[in-house]
Amino acid sequence: MTLLITGGTGFVMSVLARTWLERDPKARAVILDRAGLDDLAARYFAPVRDRLTVITADICDPREWQATLDSHDIRYVVHGATVTPISRGSAAEAKRQPEAEDPARIVDVNFMGTVRILEWVRQRPDVERVVFVSSGSVYRHHGPDWTGEPLPEDGYVAPLTLYGISKYAAEMVVNRYADLFGLSAASVRLASVYGPMDRVTGSRNFRHVPNRVAHMALSGETIRPNSLEPVGDYVTSTDVADAIIALLSAERLRYRHYNIGSGETSTIGDIIGWARERIPGLEVELSSVETANVIQDVSLKDGMWGAYDIARIAMDTGWRPRGARQSFHGYMDWIVENEMRSEGK
Repeated sequence: MTLLITGGTGFVMSVLARTWLERDPKARAVILDRAGLDDLAARYFAPVRDRLTVITADICDPREWQATLDSHDIRYVVHGATVTPISRGSAAEAKRQPEAEDPARIVDVNFMGTVRILEWVRQRPDVERVVFVSSGSVYRHHGPDWTGEPLPEDGYVAPLTLYGISKYAAEMVVNRYADLFGLSAASVRLASVYGPMDRVTGSRNFRHVPNRVAHMALSGETIRPNSLEPVGDYVTSTDVADAIIALLSAERLRYRHYNIGSGETSTIGDIIGWARERIPGLEVELSSVETANVIQDVSLKDGMWGAYDIARIAMDTGWRPRGARQSFHGYMDWIVENEMRSEGK
């Protein structure tokens, strides 16, 4: 039982690959990624490396990978290869507009990379299911129309960025290929993900609030948020991996799109409070936007920034995320064990 994961040396997809291999000692995984294994990934995959194949190639050039993939008995595909040009977190980062640096590459990888994989899949009748990894960036900034309700998959789609636009366009292509060629395929829209293997890579240089707070707290750095009120639906990479595997394993999928999130919001104040439970001496100073090292827009509380409705995936698979506080503490433990100890801290 072999799973192909594109983008599998990066953040969430690397956690998916290891989780898949740990669940079944007979399972195998193939990673297709432009980047090879960095030091952290090499250590992370060490316990399962004998059942993992890594193909270093450009998703947009099938000549680099098609023949090699043909030699593997691939039954499932998770397409997660993407370019994620997001810039937030500090005043200096907020001034950057990374989409303007290489806009064509964003569209090539996020849209045409999806087409290339689908072209390969449609010629492989043994592939049982395809999951496309999309994003909450496809949603608009406000909604739903009922205050306090989590954001559902139907409606409220209005991407503004090249990232969101390319993701939504790719979702539609996945749907059409499924109809044309009889594929069992679905797209997952991820909320704000943090957790194990969250690090800077060549295609993603962004850290959500829980990542930043956890690292600052553990390193003894003063946290200077511009406010304690901004919210996010934060879900860990381990929960996302479990959710995707649940979708791959489900007997039947009743929908084409599934949200994956915690289903609720946490404030910056909540996250800092959880960090203080582990680091009682943690220092926090409310700061202006110009001097803050954690910046979120106070006005962004719903739509893509709010809670995501996860009823669909819960109904079709039984998956549920762990509690937000428990997940955050688990991530702090993981940082100590896998990042700080390896660096001698």
